[in-house]
Amino acid sequence: MRARYGVPLTLTAVGAAGLAYAAGFEVRSFRLRRVTVPVLPRGMRPLRVLQVSDIHMVSGQRKKQRWLQSLAGLRPDFVINTGDNLSDTEGVPETLDALGPLMEFPGAYVFGSNDYYGPKLRNPARYLIERAQGRHGLNGNAPAVGVVHNPWEELRDAFDAAGWVGLSNSRGRLKLEGIEIALTGLDDPHIKRDRYAEVAGGPESGADLSLAVVHAPYLRSLDAFTADGYPLILAGHTHGGQLCIPFYGALVTNCDIDTDRVKGLSTHTAAGHTSFLHVSAGCGTNRYTPVRFACPPEATLLTLTARD
Repeated sequence: MRARYGVPLTLTAVGAAGLAYAAGFEVRSFRLRRVTVPVLPRGMRPLRVLQVSDIHMVSGQRKKQRWLQSLAGLRPDFVINTGDNLSDTEGVPETLDALGPLMEFPGAYVFGSNDYYGPKLRNPARYLIERAQGRHGLNGNAPAVGVVHNPWEELRDAFDAAGWVGLSNSRGRLKLEGIEIALTGLDDPHIKRDRYAEVAGGPESGADLSLAVVHAPYLRSLDAFTADGYPLILAGHTHGGQLCIPFYGALVTNCDIDTDRVKGLSTHTAAGHTSFLHVSAGCGTNRYTPVRFACPPEATLLTLTARD
């Protein structure tokens, strides 16, 4: 009797405990990642950039709101928001409340698919199947039908009113006490809204630093930015894999980037050029899969320093 039922019962208990941890603790265990990136011209003072991503705000997430508000205490030089702020059509006011203190700093943003469209309930195993078949988002899948449209225009208007620069298939600049940062961004490649031809040409002359920003780190976007010579690309979207295996890592990335670069700082090479790439694991989840395992929610403070 023990041999017949002991192992299944043990596995069931371990699985239940893991699910309880993933849904009850880790998904609310917010962390700050700190990264140093040597991309500035020699002699330039360090710059501190706060990257927030994949908030996926749902009404009532008070702890997440308070944690995002507290990040203003870091006093960054500027803020980059790499999209997917919403997971609830009613979540705009709480998102803006959470980001309000950060909107006092210079900043820029791109949107992700979940800013435009509400989430849909789907089997998580489909991510594994789509990865095996090379299908991601609308890049190989059929167009979304019957989707809920989020009030993203309200987010855009509030960000613009705060002075944040919108970078959806466009360029912009931030001025920081004598330092000028040129920014080039794309709309979300995950739903084929990226139009690189509209922003091609590489870093701008006259700027002290040029950065590239995109929500989903699809290879076509990374290749284009890198080939054009951008020293640093900032992205989100992947949730760091969200459900990871300890001592192994992520199983999926929800795009065509490899799992070794699903989060954190790495590099990307294309056309003889190499760029730094930082992918944020984000601080939220789709409202229908509110779990994280071996991949805590995060924001990142990047300290940009002079090149060696």
